[in-house]
Amino acid sequence: MRKITNKNSKIRVSSVLNRDTKQFGKKYLVDEEDDTCWNSDQGSPQWIAVEFDEEELITEIRIKFQGGFAGRECWAERLDTSEKIIEFYPDDVNSLQSFKLDKPHHVKKIKVIFNNSTDFFGRITIYQFDILGEG
Repeated sequence: MRKITNKNSKIRVSSVLNRDTKQFGKKYLVDEEDDTCWNSDQGSPQWIAVEFDEEELITEIRIKFQGGFAGRECWAERLDTSEKIIEFYPDDVNSLQSFKLDKPHHVKKIKVIFNNSTDFFGRITIYQFDILGEG
């Protein structure tokens, strides 16, 4: 199993807190630094979309939320077909959580959707975001 997301990944996000991309931008999802994070603005749902250079065989999603700002009802879907490939319900904790797909999926573009949040205002804060795959 290998990590597919990295600093060169093409990532889009639903929002950034106060549009402050220098402090809370999408690049911090995959920078491998413990003290940086992506922080969404308020409102639900929030999402992260990733486009790979070529189709990848996805097996797992790993996310480290900030407690109090975690996704509650979440799923990932293929952007080309809107097919849900996994539904998951994270714990409201600060530790890295792993969500394994039932079966591997070939994906070129994926969107991870946080339908709601443990935060009253719908904000999401993520310190680490990894998509893992085979090959």
